Amino acid sequence: MGEPGTVHMLNVVELFMSADWVVKSVMIGLVIASLWSWAVILDKAFKFAGLNRQASAFENAVSSGRPLEEIAAQAGPDPAHPLPRMLQLALTDWREARQGGALSETQGQLLMSRIERSLDSLIARESQQAEEGLGVLSVVATSSPFIGLFGTVWGIMNAFGAIASAGNTNLATVAPAIAEALFATALGLAAAIPAYMAYNKFSIDAGKFTGRLESFADELQAAVARRLGRSA
Repeated sequence: MGEPGTVHMLNVVELFMSADWVVKSVMIGLVIASLWSWAVILDKAFKFAGLNRQASAFENAVSSGRPLEEIAAQAGPDPAHPLPRMLQLALTDWREARQGGALSETQGQLLMSRIERSLDSLIARESQQAEEGLGVLSVVATSSPFIGLFGTVWGIMNAFGAIASAGNTNLATVAPAIAEALFATALGLAAAIPAYMAYNKFSIDAGKFTGRLESFADELQAAVARRLGRSA
C-alpha cells in the first residue's frame, strides 16, 4: 500500500521539475496562496470558537440575576471580549449621568441616545475585526482557478510546440506534457475550493457574531431603561 503512494509523490515532483519556468511559477504561487488561505482558515476557526465560547459564558453570567456591576468588575478593567466591554461602557455612561442625582426625562433620553451610539460604534469595530482575513480567502477562491488555468494553457501551448518540433504525436510523447499543464489547474482548484468554502462559512459566522452583539446591546439598553424607570 505504501509503494503506490511513493510513486505518486515522485510523479508529482517530476511534473513540477519538468515544467517550464512559467508553469513552475504558477505552481509555486498557487501553493503559497493555498498555505496562506489555510493559515487564515485555522486562525479564524480558533478565533470564532473562542469568541462564541466566551460570549456564551458571559451571557449566562448576565442572565443569572447577579448585579451587572459585579459582573463587570469580575471581567476586569480591560476585557478583551466585546460583550464585557459593552457592559462596562453602558455602566460607565450610567454612573456619569447619575452623578448629578436623579435624571429628568430629557436627560434619560440623552443618556439612552449616548449609550446607543457608543454601543453601535463598538459593534462596528468588532464586526470589522471579525471579518479581517476574509478578503484573503475571497481573493484566493476567485483567482486561483484562473491562475491555474493560465498555467495549463501555457503548458499546453509549449507541449504542442514541442510535439510539432519533434514530429511525434503518439500518446507516450503527448501525455507527460499535457499532465504537467493540467497539474497547474489541479493546484488552482485545490487552493480555491477550501478558500471558497471557508469564506462562506466565516462570512456567516461573522454575521451571526455581529447579530449576537446587537442583541446584547438591545438587552443592555433595556436594562438601563428599566433603571431609569425605577429612578424616576
